[in-house]
Amino acid sequence: MDEAKPFQISKKQIWDAFKKVKANRGAAGVDGQTIDDFEEDLKNNLYKLWNRMSSRSYFPPPVRRVEIPKGDGKMRPLGIPTVADRIAQMVVKQSMEPLLEPHFHEDSYGYRPGKSAVDAVGVARQRCWRYAWVVDLDIKGFFDNIDHELMMKAVRQHTDCRWTLLYVERWLKCPVQYPDGMVEVSDKGTPQGGVISPLLANLFLHYAFDKWMERDVPTVPFERYADNVVCHCSSESQDKALRHSIEKRLIECRLELHPEKTKIVYCKEDSRMMDYPNCKFDFLGYTFRPRVARSKKGKFFVGFLPAMSNKAAKSICDEMRSWRIHNRTDKSLDDFSRMFNPKVRGWINYYAKFYKSEMYKVFHILNRIITKWAMRKYKNLRGRQRKATHWLGRLAFRNSQLFAHWQILGMRPSAGQ
Repeated sequence: MDEAKPFQISKKQIWDAFKKVKANRGAAGVDGQTIDDFEEDLKNNLYKLWNRMSSRSYFPPPVRRVEIPKGDGKMRPLGIPTVADRIAQMVVKQSMEPLLEPHFHEDSYGYRPGKSAVDAVGVARQRCWRYAWVVDLDIKGFFDNIDHELMMKAVRQHTDCRWTLLYVERWLKCPVQYPDGMVEVSDKGTPQGGVISPLLANLFLHYAFDKWMERDVPTVPFERYADNVVCHCSSESQDKALRHSIEKRLIECRLELHPEKTKIVYCKEDSRMMDYPNCKFDFLGYTFRPRVARSKKGKFFVGFLPAMSNKAAKSICDEMRSWRIHNRTDKSLDDFSRMFNPKVRGWINYYAKFYKSEMYKVFHILNRIITKWAMRKYKNLRGRQRKATHWLGRLAFRNSQLFAHWQILGMRPSAGQ
């Protein structure tokens, strides 16, 4: 039996949370401690965390502020908690999630069990065939601007558990430590990078947006993945009225639409397209626009369809180049297969769901990178681009399983690479 404490948090809850955090890995927080470091004294570290959480004396350390590049060239701020704090957040998340899940809207897809971004893209694709107009919403700095008072009001709607309420409030107020050592106290927002932040963000928008849409405009379908939202309308006038209504609603919830990034989009592939400024939009790494496609009967038609966006393609190409394959002549193709296939399979599993041919140009670039490596590694291929390309093509034909993208390209890389 666990010792008597003010809060009934079991040691098993701490252990289960640790296993989840370990599986997710992640960077070190402000204390520099990694998962491996934490495991060196695992029993004692977990006991100390349990003791503090169950006795009300757990206070989260500052989150470490880092910035990662976004697709538009700007930087996205993340807040990285310590390993111990990620475990603490996971304890509360696993306690709250079963209470919240039954209440969430069916068209909320982000960070939810059994739902995915691909699901949201698929539903948006179907609805774009039925509705001629879209409001493509962008909430300005959503995670950084969540109002703490309204957030806690939403949490209290679903639980009166004292330790859940106490620790959620402490995490919301948790300070941020910048790379130069400066510490800033937070009076709004929940840091992207926190374990519990996605669940809190979903809960906030459940009331700020989903329930409001259900109540005030029940005939307008939408897809929401965290703060990425697409709404479908039957006419331009309905689209404009909805945009205005959503803007007012978000102001009530102390948020605002991004004036430039929020767009009204025409979603039909007909002659009227020329009359409207916006006939495409991006959603979850896919660009929706008119595209030539082939029906099941083999006939070609133009449809409003999603495919990998240019931003996503650029991001993937940048990452592939960062591998510096052409400089790693000490490695073999089998080494590269083990090192990079998991990442390539992940891209295929996501971006090949719709209009997979858009991925070909990305994977042709990967083949060119491998060809450059071969020209450096093998003397008989040096300076002989055409021969190296044919060599790779023959290899791909004989052993298409070596790289996941070779199967997408039909086993044989094209001769023009």
